Amino acid sequence: MQGESPRFGQADLTNCERELIHLAGSVQPHGVLLVLEGEGLRLSAASENIAQLLDAPGSACLGRPLEALAPGLAQAVQVALPALRADEPVPLQAARGGGAPDWEGALHRNAAGALVLELEPLASGAAPTVGHDRETLMTLVAQTVQRIGEAASLGVLADATARGVRELIGYDRVMVYKFDPEGHGEIIAESRDPRLQSLLGHHYPATDIPQRARELYLRNRVRVLVDVHYQPQLLVREDGQPVGDQLDMSMSYLRSMSPLHLQYLKNMGVTATLVVSLVHEERLWGLIAAHHDAPRNVRYAVRAACDLIGEVVSTRIAAIENYAHAQVAVLVRRLEQRLVEATSTEGDWRQALFRNPATLLQPLNATGAVLFAENELLTTGEVPSTPELRALRDWVVEQTASDMLFASSAVGKANPALASLTPTASGVLGVRLSAQRPDLLMWLRKEQMRTVTWAGDPHKPMIGDDPMSLSPRRSFAAWSELVRGTAIAWTTAELALGRAFGGALVDIIVQVQAVRLLVAEHQLATVRETVRNAVEAVLVAGPDGRLLFINEACGQLLGRVWSGGPPADAADLDHLADAFTQPQQLRHALAALRTGQAHWRGEMLLRPQPADAGERPVTVRAEVVPGRDGRPLGYVLTFFDRSQSWRATQARAHLEASLARAMPAAAPVEGLSAGAAATREIDPLLGAILTNASLAAMDIADSSASVPTAPMLEELESATRRATSLVERIRRLSTPPGADSGS
Repeated sequence: MQGESPRFGQADLTNCERELIHLAGSVQPHGVLLVLEGEGLRLSAASENIAQLLDAPGSACLGRPLEALAPGLAQAVQVALPALRADEPVPLQAARGGGAPDWEGALHRNAAGALVLELEPLASGAAPTVGHDRETLMTLVAQTVQRIGEAASLGVLADATARGVRELIGYDRVMVYKFDPEGHGEIIAESRDPRLQSLLGHHYPATDIPQRARELYLRNRVRVLVDVHYQPQLLVREDGQPVGDQLDMSMSYLRSMSPLHLQYLKNMGVTATLVVSLVHEERLWGLIAAHHDAPRNVRYAVRAACDLIGEVVSTRIAAIENYAHAQVAVLVRRLEQRLVEATSTEGDWRQALFRNPATLLQPLNATGAVLFAENELLTTGEVPSTPELRALRDWVVEQTASDMLFASSAVGKANPALASLTPTASGVLGVRLSAQRPDLLMWLRKEQMRTVTWAGDPHKPMIGDDPMSLSPRRSFAAWSELVRGTAIAWTTAELALGRAFGGALVDIIVQVQAVRLLVAEHQLATVRETVRNAVEAVLVAGPDGRLLFINEACGQLLGRVWSGGPPADAADLDHLADAFTQPQQLRHALAALRTGQAHWRGEMLLRPQPADAGERPVTVRAEVVPGRDGRPLGYVLTFFDRSQSWRATQARAHLEASLARAMPAAAPVEGLSAGAAATREIDPLLGAILTNASLAAMDIADSSASVPTAPMLEELESATRRATSLVERIRRLSTPPGADSGS
């Protein structure tokens, strides 16, 4: 049983997962934090360095309105208040009195409703500060965005990202860090000073980044640590007492970091850090981590630029991964065509599936494959014995109770009872072919002994017995571990391919069973049950077009009056056409089938049903079932709901309209006459962002129909909209060419 969560700074490595890091109660000393209340912006709490940084009378100013302390700051807060959103701070620049801005920072309202103002002096001497004039900053970011948009693989993308961020901020080392499904991290790219030893390829255990920290990385996309040796500045209330854990600082960028994390960095020899979150499908995909061996700060405009790069990288990850899905769709279509042909000529798709082992094994880099279907077993490649395969099948079926797909790269570790399978089946990827029977297609991978290089021994993270003296690993020298009992892990693309293969086989199985309804009356009861419970919508008609069978999925798709069978006044295929908005289209197709056409496929719209919002798009596939004498035994119609594709098309059109509207904004108008405005050049940064979004939209839209692309396109539109707003933020916050950019 877990104990209570330790307060900030009181955790050790046995309970750091529960440390209340968002309730730090202190800030880094290069900035000041103020908590404001009421319409008068009364100071209810502040960091104890308020006297030093704001030249204020210390705690004596608490309880007074901000206007009395710094009129310029109060005015900037009032201007920023209308733009406040729950999920993101509003940046601001201000002067204490009048004149040019001498402060920058951010304003946000936390989950408890407290108004939090964070400020940093523009002319601070606390640490060297990275800053660029506007032209330089926009050029650097545009170059990086362009390289990111041209990346065709994750490796090239990661390299371009590490290089671009290092060119932007000048840290000693910039790394791209990717998480695996278990939360362990690997450095997949780095750009570093030549004097530093490379960390490329090093692995870090999931425990290095506690779950609470991962959650905060999702909310606060950019974090800067100026000096690991800083002295925290406590937050104090009006009564002079520390705020402690009473203030939620989840969105505070000045928030103090965990003492455990600071010790971790000291052990690595790191003094300053900048971390950018890479978020894909609302999950923390990885991090851009920058390390420097001396104190270093970053201007807010440069932080916004790093945030923008992280957003563009996340978009490109989606495009690259969905391009892989598109390639999967091509392979599956080829497989489906081959198996359909074999079924029509030989009557058995199973033998055709295993006739050429390479076409089954190579796409998934498998060393063996096993098919359990209709109480028969077929194998190819290196596989365990039949009793071991049956035991493996039973275990995989148990694991697929809620999902038709299951994958493991360490079967013997996940289930010690199957340890004997390790030499030939350390890895398994299984897809269910039936929800009622243990029909299963499995790909196997044999044991692959490999050496994993960790940044320090992950099995010895603590030194000493005193809980207060525990520290993270003191040695970050490369530590190699020989890993046994595992296979090469299944990639995201391979999982998608396995699921698509399974879906294609399920479709083929349903078609075969539908044909058997026409040619095997003695098997009718068994086959009817299979087809009735299939997820595919199937309809069977006799040679005269009379409707013989409609499964439940088809009845649900066609509407309430069709569930349980055709209506009394709709006895044949001609009446079925009336369920569509253009019935003549289906009638023409049926007429072509009757006159010798073997099959027909078309896109149609179902008439609105009472519970529907409108017309429902479907794909209709009609097949003629020939008899031995060449005359048709009947027809099989399969319906596929394309509502997701319809939504994706609408989402893409909406995105394209958004990009079209955004393009005029990519042409700067400052200082241009009406005549010159007509010939102005496109802003390179906005142009690169919009081009990257357009290319990503094409890659996503070309993915397999089995992948719901509409949410991805909507996420892409949101990310692009946020990226363009970040550009405007960079313009507003960065200094013009030739101006002082900070020390």
